[in-house]
Amino acid sequence: MNKTDIIEAAFQVWGRELFKTTSLSQIAQALGVTKPALYRHFKNKDDLLEGMYVYYCDHYMGFMKASYEKAVESRDNNQGILLMARNLAEYHARHKYLFLFSLVEVYGDEKRDKDLLEQHWSFLDRGDAYPSQARLITTAIFFLVTLFHKGRLGPCTGEEEIQRFLSFIEGVISHGLGFDKTLVDALDFEALEKTGTYPMPPEGENEALLKAVASAVAEAGPWNASMEMVAHHSGLSKSSLYAHFKNKADMLGQMFITEFNRIVDYAELGASRSGLPAEQFYLAMAAIANYLRSRSEILIALDWVRTRRLDLGIHAPPSRIYRIFANIELKEPGGFLTGETLAQWVLFLIVNILMRRPEGTSFSEVSNESFRILYRFIVLGIEGW
Repeated sequence: MNKTDIIEAAFQVWGRELFKTTSLSQIAQALGVTKPALYRHFKNKDDLLEGMYVYYCDHYMGFMKASYEKAVESRDNNQGILLMARNLAEYHARHKYLFLFSLVEVYGDEKRDKDLLEQHWSFLDRGDAYPSQARLITTAIFFLVTLFHKGRLGPCTGEEEIQRFLSFIEGVISHGLGFDKTLVDALDFEALEKTGTYPMPPEGENEALLKAVASAVAEAGPWNASMEMVAHHSGLSKSSLYAHFKNKADMLGQMFITEFNRIVDYAELGASRSGLPAEQFYLAMAAIANYLRSRSEILIALDWVRTRRLDLGIHAPPSRIYRIFANIELKEPGGFLTGETLAQWVLFLIVNILMRRPEGTSFSEVSNESFRILYRFIVLGIEGW
């Protein structure tokens, strides 16, 4: 047994549980050795995680090197982008456990994520716009790769399925949802944003309690938020919480589903200000962004899902979340996006824009221009630039 054996075992053992727990005992058991045997190679768990990060970077960079060099040399910037996007998706589609690690330890770590982003997309014009082209592409692909892997217990080995997925990635990065560019170019975003404000959806009887749940999740994440923490935030005793929730899973489920439904209601109010699908889509996006700006505890709670696991085992009713973009005709190839997953993808991207805002700015200072850029990318892909 050497360091590489331990690292590769750790990717699979911890990856199967989506890195919810990271115990050296699990690795020792998988390798059939004693826990002290691991200490000959790694001082502690953090030392092993650092070794995994180095392994991932070397493996990932080796895979991406050729496509990066071709992208830099390409005279057609868009061709370079598509080449990099396809290879980024291919790497993470072929290496499920490395992808799960990157989701937690790289994408969930701002500094590491920024370092890799700058290395592999340096040929793009960074400019002053936020979000950057590289950020949009990477974020979009990470969610779509998660959809690709979702429900699989092991790595995907079907070559035909991988190639179909990569064709889908090329299509969605190239032209997004396939909207008519002339119609999108003609949109008056400023006028749409001034269509007026509308009241928040009415609060339910447990609203104050669910806010306490959201605050606990924002503070510690959904896996570490305890009933004791919720009791502290709500001013109730722990025992009294069981009059409202069966257990912790029920508590989290009620909070997230209630918020998903409120977000849908608010987005529908926004979309109702127009009868044109292209305008409705933007109005719904702007409404979601405004709702999350005003509910920072919910935004941060959703961000834990975005950067850590993406799946709590909690699902909003499909018909509800689908309704946000029910009028959108999906033209992307491959059938990877449905009405429900499209709504989830858009929500994921909006949360990302707000949480990865420029340093020193507040949620309210993320400009509407950022969401216009995001909208054009979603509906037109890189053709929207």
